[in-house]
Amino acid sequence: MTQTPKRPSLATLRENLRTVSDPQDPQLIALQADPRKGAQQLVATIQRRLARQAAAEAAFQERLHYERRFWERNLVVAGIDEVGRGPLAGPVVTSAVILPPDFDVPLVNDSKQLTPQERERLYPIILERAQAVSIGAASSATIDQLNIYQATRLAMQRAVLGLGLAPDHLIVDAMQIPVALPQTRLIKGDAKSASVAAASIVAKVYRDHLMVSYDRIYPGYGFAKNAGYGTAEHLAGLDKLGVTPIHRRSFSPVRQRITD
Repeated sequence: MTQTPKRPSLATLRENLRTVSDPQDPQLIALQADPRKGAQQLVATIQRRLARQAAAEAAFQERLHYERRFWERNLVVAGIDEVGRGPLAGPVVTSAVILPPDFDVPLVNDSKQLTPQERERLYPIILERAQAVSIGAASSATIDQLNIYQATRLAMQRAVLGLGLAPDHLIVDAMQIPVALPQTRLIKGDAKSASVAAASIVAKVYRDHLMVSYDRIYPGYGFAKNAGYGTAEHLAGLDKLGVTPIHRRSFSPVRQRITD
């Protein structure tokens, strides 16, 4: 009497198919014929995961639309973004990133769309795989002297000039940078350009780390949690402890506490 071969356990199948990336993978095709309820649930789970991955890859390829226009002409393009225009304390930080034409990390997106854990995981990947990365910053004193808009432009200029590789073109999130280079300005550029998205992640993580350091120097304001934004804890710290050297004295909540 011929015995029916014993099917692998669902735990074994789940482990074997954990890294499947092709909907036509023979193992996945075979699993679709497995009549067990658990097997069909596993098929559905894998298919949903593959669909999400395909959608993420398609969205990422769309975010490379602007870069490809320059890569096809062998031009070097840099994406630039900023973080920290709204806080009451700390610098405004910008980043310029030049990605290689073979860059393929679909999770790279507008930093605001990512969790802190995702940003931390992507930060070293971008630093490793980018052709060039630079940081530019403008201190709270510079912000008070120039105003936040002009200080941001200055920080972006510093980021561009700090790149070790000279770009032929810039993609910028909505601003005009005072450098003699052609620029494509995009509204919500960090959601439309992978280079700008990469810059937004680098700038965000860099500034968050900086504010954690400031929290150790100036405890009582919650900088490690609020990154200098005007949270209730931060405002209570201002009322109790006063203004620090990293506070933006031209910003109304800080200015009011100086003059009161």
